[in-house]
Amino acid sequence: MAILNIRIIGDPVLRTVADPVTDFGPELAKLVADMTETMEDVEGAGLAAPQVGISKRVFTYRVHGVAGHIINPVLQNSDDFQEDQVEGCLSIPGLGFPVRRFRTTRLTGVDQDGNPVTIEAEDMVARCFQHENDHLDGILYTDRLEGDDRKAALRSIRNANYDAVAAQTTSKRAKTVGSSFGGASFGAGASGTSR
Repeated sequence: MAILNIRIIGDPVLRTVADPVTDFGPELAKLVADMTETMEDVEGAGLAAPQVGISKRVFTYRVHGVAGHIINPVLQNSDDFQEDQVEGCLSIPGLGFPVRRFRTTRLTGVDQDGNPVTIEAEDMVARCFQHENDHLDGILYTDRLEGDDRKAALRSIRNANYDAVAAQTTSKRAKTVGSSFGGASFGAGASGTSR
């Protein structure tokens, strides 16, 4: 397994509709494992494949004890909405705004082996599924904002130096990235320290 680099807003892959997964095998299993490790490393609630530069319909999640992955997800949302909650995004670091989401969702798709998956979700789990599925359609949570929140978010994004943020994030995570080379920093001998 390996820690993957997370793409930051401005990267075209985040605005591209992801392709359905058609090949199930070792490469897909490795992608799911790497995405799960990356999501856990940054303490994220979810991670979509486009966020790590892979334009495929895959996301991982871990919210309130509900964890897993889904391939080629389809969401059926309720007609009513839950209370707005502040959302953030690993691809838009440093921002958080209240987003309107459907109260419940029924998630269907398959796992990495092609086995059918169906999950009935509400509250934060439903919110996570909707957020991550948006990534697969090239939609960021800021696209769902309205009024003053939308203006504030767009202003913050314009004023942010995301190139510097990306460089800082890469620098901070350099030690963790080394963990994918057998638990020690890359190039370190047997006495090298891990994480």
